[in-house]
Amino acid sequence: MAANTLPSGVSIYPIPAFTDNYIWCVHNEKHAVVVDPGDAEPVLAYLKKNNLSLSAVLITHHHRDHTGGIAKLASALPDLPIIGPRGGHIRGITKSVSQGDAVALPLLSMSLHVMEVPGHTLDHIAFLGHGLVFCGDTLFSAGCGRLFEGSPEQMHHSLNKLKRLPEDTQIYCTHEYTRANVNFALAVEPNNAALQQYSDWVDTKRAADEPTLPTTLGQQKAINPFLRSHELSVKTSAEAFSEQSLNDDIAVFAAVRRWKDEF
Repeated sequence: MAANTLPSGVSIYPIPAFTDNYIWCVHNEKHAVVVDPGDAEPVLAYLKKNNLSLSAVLITHHHRDHTGGIAKLASALPDLPIIGPRGGHIRGITKSVSQGDAVALPLLSMSLHVMEVPGHTLDHIAFLGHGLVFCGDTLFSAGCGRLFEGSPEQMHHSLNKLKRLPEDTQIYCTHEYTRANVNFALAVEPNNAALQQYSDWVDTKRAADEPTLPTTLGQQKAINPFLRSHELSVKTSAEAFSEQSLNDDIAVFAAVRRWKDEF
């Protein structure tokens, strides 16, 4: 797996939350930033155990399992910068950001850029830089987020924005959905050798109770049906599922997304 270009001494740890969420904690030996803290308790416990001070919170979208810990973290740490989507609809955000904005994290010697990726929700953003992207619930390993608010066109466009990043970009999404996603991907592309190999790797990781994340964009382009709607194998399966011919990539994507919702 490609090395990201994090500053020296900075690492990223997945703090487990709920049944399958990861709250990503980016830290050096003193300071930490967390992404999508749906629950404050595991964050506070991790900070205390590792003697870290929280210097910022990043939020990708408004769903409760990504924002539920904001109030408690803010009350425990006055003046905590909480950076997230514009709109004023997420209580506790202190700095709203949108497409192209830079987010400086000086205590970690990092700077991330904001990419708007609507589809799962209309307010969804991703934070990218240093060879990685925190993409919330937009892109998963072998999957993508359910379309709660956006259209298939919006989500397809957002995924294409992510697809244009370098192949070795590390994908930090926020759910351990990989096993179920791979099962579906195998239904779409049963003859995809890269996917079969990845499936075996996922089994090994999950049997050891280890995260399957991060993944890389290059890996996802080889195995993720939602990034492969231009491939004949995906189109053929989507047409069989929908029992009609599909004339463009967006129609294929929409059919595959509908199929996954019913899978």
